[in-house]
Amino acid sequence: MDISYGKSIAETLFNLYKNNDTNMVNMGDIFAMIDNSGVRRSDPRLSTFLGKITENFGQPAGEDLNSFISNLNADEETFYKLLDDNLVLLYQIIRNDVVIPDWASFTEQVTEMFNKCKTNQGGEVASYIPQLAAYDPDLWGMSICTIDGQRFSLGDVNTKFTIQSCSKPFTYAICLSELGNEGVHKYIGQEPSGRNFNDLSLDPSNKPHNPMLNAGAIMSSALILQNILPREGVAAKYEFLLKYMTRMAGNEVIGFNNSVFLSERENAYRNFAMAYYMQENKCFPEGTDIHDCLDLYFQSCSLEVTSESLSVLGATLANGGICPITGENVLNPCAVRDTLSLMYSCGMYNYSGQFAFKVGLPAKSGVSGCVLLVIPNVMAISLWSPPIDSIGNSVRALQFCEELVNVYSFHRFENLNNLVTQKIDPRRQSYEEKTHGSLTLFFAAITGDVSSLNRHHLQGVDMTICDYDGRTALHLAAAEGRMHAVKFLLETCRVPPSPQDRWGHTPQEEAFRFKHDEVGRFFDNHLK
Repeated sequence: MDISYGKSIAETLFNLYKNNDTNMVNMGDIFAMIDNSGVRRSDPRLSTFLGKITENFGQPAGEDLNSFISNLNADEETFYKLLDDNLVLLYQIIRNDVVIPDWASFTEQVTEMFNKCKTNQGGEVASYIPQLAAYDPDLWGMSICTIDGQRFSLGDVNTKFTIQSCSKPFTYAICLSELGNEGVHKYIGQEPSGRNFNDLSLDPSNKPHNPMLNAGAIMSSALILQNILPREGVAAKYEFLLKYMTRMAGNEVIGFNNSVFLSERENAYRNFAMAYYMQENKCFPEGTDIHDCLDLYFQSCSLEVTSESLSVLGATLANGGICPITGENVLNPCAVRDTLSLMYSCGMYNYSGQFAFKVGLPAKSGVSGCVLLVIPNVMAISLWSPPIDSIGNSVRALQFCEELVNVYSFHRFENLNNLVTQKIDPRRQSYEEKTHGSLTLFFAAITGDVSSLNRHHLQGVDMTICDYDGRTALHLAAAEGRMHAVKFLLETCRVPPSPQDRWGHTPQEEAFRFKHDEVGRFFDNHLK
């Protein structure tokens, strides 16, 4: 960021939040603004900011960090030093330049949906291995992570569960990122199979139909073993997968459940049969050890996550491969595009077609009861509830997805021309809100409320907008003799100094016309 521009932002932030009596900013007010946006104080992007606070002020031993911050005041020089590395993020937050601007209303509506689905008592917990059968059927968690790092969670979001088939999009995306489209699709198809996820079948080219089936995911594991890390040992290949997943999750919880892994392997007769069937048809890369390949596949399914960490994994897909909470570019965007395409057409077992029709979004489910819903360029929603239907999808999660698109216009084809809908688009500022914004801007100019003008400027409001008569905020401030407002508009907002209204009057002429000669002369330096 340009140094002068960065200083201007810091100065604007300071003036907006400072206490006029003490000429200091309470840091609790800054973090309250961050909280209201949906970004968490624990966001990794704010770690430097928090580190500088404790470094400069020294958190007393035993005092809670949040309480410490709430009572902390910074003068102008210190404030600039604290914000130096986080100006871009804080400027984005204070302008409300986030994908879901009205975060409070959105989360309130989502909470209603979550509670409604909680009463759903359908489905049965998966029982093919004891570890899955032991899940409490009343567990129900939901986590949201947007592409701007806005976070919201409800229910049992810190309870760990194995990712199961929700790992399949990620192993496929890793292969695409590392090997490219041609290097992967030589071995894995892209068509829905119309068969069960564990069916012993291949497409007409003797390839697994798609990577969301067991056969395709086994092949993804083979590609990691043979084509990405051919000279490494099996332990290194597992570490490679785990580290890749952890980076996608923004370094949040990714663990491993060895009991589930051993049980998966002990009860994997059909997967072994599938692997031998593919070996018979010469599907694998040359030299593949199918036992090592199956082990890596079982290990990927036995990775342990929470709803929180799974939502960040999904948000990395929603954000084109960039992890929202770290900013790291983890996956190739073309790989993400192809992964989301197959999640859309094949991600929900034999319910994929109906899900695409009803919900219209990429998703992937697992028999542990998890469902990952991705809204491209917006957010990911992680849902977890162990009771599943006969197909293998969580019944509460399915209900939630349908409730979501019944209220919000997230369906991929909701934006068609001539489609009349009463659904809410939380991404878009309404016409009424924009009109209200211009009215409050003009009122702030008339009254000389520089703090309000500051807030409008930070929120990205066009400070040059005019009313029906072509009169801008600068016209109004000049006509009322509001020197500080005129100075702010010209020097901070850098608005044009001589716009004309419908009668051809400029702001300077308005100042002189209403006998505010000092304000009128102030324009001279800006008209040269």
